[in-house]
Order: sequence, then structure tokens, then C-alpha cells
Amino acid sequence: MSAQVDPLNHQEAGAHYKDMRIQPVEYIHANGIGYFEGNVIKYVSRWRSKNGVEDLKKARHYLDLMIALEQRAPAKEAPHVQALTKGWEFT
Repeated sequence: MSAQVDPLNHQEAGAHYKDMRIQPVEYIHANGIGYFEGNVIKYVSRWRSKNGVEDLKKARHYLDLMIALEQRAPAKEAPHVQALTKGWEFT
């Protein structure tokens, strides 16, 4: 039986996370941070050691997505959700 590898000490393709004192995934998980916010943290944390300004643009894209979604009129359910829940009463 092979020994289990600690995923926090192993990284595929590079060391831009593994060499950080606190990996973004640890911070994101410990604080219950959502998908969009987690991606912003990930890209801002690695930009200097991986993809430079491209990663900053990716982080900005997630911020722009968050802003756009938050500024929408009151959230409407997608049509498929409406169809699935038609006639249900939520309290």
C-alpha cells in the first residue's frame, strides 16, 4: 500500500502555492469563503509568481462578476428551477 501524499505539500505544475506561508486554499476553506471570493484571493495571491498581470485581470473579472450579480434586480430563479418548483410552497 502506498503512502498517502498530503495535498497541501504536493502541487502539480509549480510551487506558486506550496511555497506560501498560508496557502490560499487553507485560508479560503478556514473562513468559509465562496467561489467568486476564493478565486479573487487565489489569483491575487499568486500573480507575482505565476502569470503576472494576467492573474490580476482574472481576479478583476471575478470581482466584476460579483458586482454585476449583486447589482441585478432582485434575483429571479432560472426557468428550469421555476419549472421544478412550480406549485411548491416555501416558508
